[in-house]
Amino acid sequence: MILTLVLFAIIFPAVVIFLRERGGIFKWLNPLVTCYLAGIIIGNTGLVSPEMISSLDLLSTITVALSIPLMLFSIDIRSWKTAGKKALLSMALAAASITIVSFISQLIFRRMIPDAWKLSGLLIGVYTGGTPNLAAIRTALDVDMTLYLGVHTSDMILSAIYILFVITVAKKIFSRILPKFPEEAHSREPHNSTQLESYGQIFSKPVLLPLLAAFGLAVLIFGVGAGCSYIVPPGISTMVVILIITTLSIGASLLPRVRSIRMTFQAGEYIILIFCLAVGAMGNFQTLLHSAPQIFLFVALALFGSMFLHLFLCRIFKIDVDTMLITSTSAMCSPPFVGVVAVSIKNRSLILPGITTGIIGYAVGNYLGILMAQLFHLIFP
Repeated sequence: MILTLVLFAIIFPAVVIFLRERGGIFKWLNPLVTCYLAGIIIGNTGLVSPEMISSLDLLSTITVALSIPLMLFSIDIRSWKTAGKKALLSMALAAASITIVSFISQLIFRRMIPDAWKLSGLLIGVYTGGTPNLAAIRTALDVDMTLYLGVHTSDMILSAIYILFVITVAKKIFSRILPKFPEEAHSREPHNSTQLESYGQIFSKPVLLPLLAAFGLAVLIFGVGAGCSYIVPPGISTMVVILIITTLSIGASLLPRVRSIRMTFQAGEYIILIFCLAVGAMGNFQTLLHSAPQIFLFVALALFGSMFLHLFLCRIFKIDVDTMLITSTSAMCSPPFVGVVAVSIKNRSLILPGITTGIIGYAVGNYLGILMAQLFHLIFP
């Protein structure tokens, strides 16, 4: 039965992506949400026995470890300067905001939520980078699965509200607080490199063979990280593995031959879909509902509290409203949402800076989330 479930977890995301790319009524299908919900349904219909949980946990750990290199191979650190000083500063202020608000949140909820410091680490990671960081930090900090599912579910609901606010009335409201975007800068257009390729190209020979080599390199990096776990104390071994994998992956991205391999990012995203289905299948819905109210409030405070703190800091540093909204989106909701927001605020010139700062978030999210969680735990054990 476990083999059938693993095969389903691998194949189901492909079906979701196929339907989405065909368009029509499936155009608005969100693969991440769909796979996550499919896993929850499977896990709460009696198909997953207690003996299968350990196998699903192993699958989730492996998928996280393999997704990190694939998603980071496409990073070009030297191109980060193209984001512009204001965008980079705004991204730094966004990271500082979620760190500060997460610290305050854990002070408020630490008596209501066990391991609130771990929750802070998760939120710093996801609201600096994205779901891959959330998954990686969950593994590194050995976060309870119910807590993780509560955070993930709350994040999906609240992020949808956040995006709706940003693409509708946020610019009109925030323009009363922040300066306008310089008119002369509107003439800049995004480069073609910001466009993500369709999954349909992944099986073409020019893409598939180099991508298999990239996957092999990801496995090698995973092996090195796993090997290092034997030379550090058991209590920190998983955290060390994740940090080593992240560091080696960024190092590999410095090699032009690795960085030029097409669709490594999409391959990493696909593996994250497998992770979401496996994690969802381990969730106990009754326990999740019982713990969700406090977790939901924690996540809401972290998300919207950090957004308004970011707004206040941008006011101090005189960052314009468009740059603030774009970098906030790239931090809170990851690069894929940048284009949607750029169109809604009528400023396509910020697509490239937004995606670039979002990729920076992916790269630093693991470090920042794990570091700050450990620091919070040290201050308030």
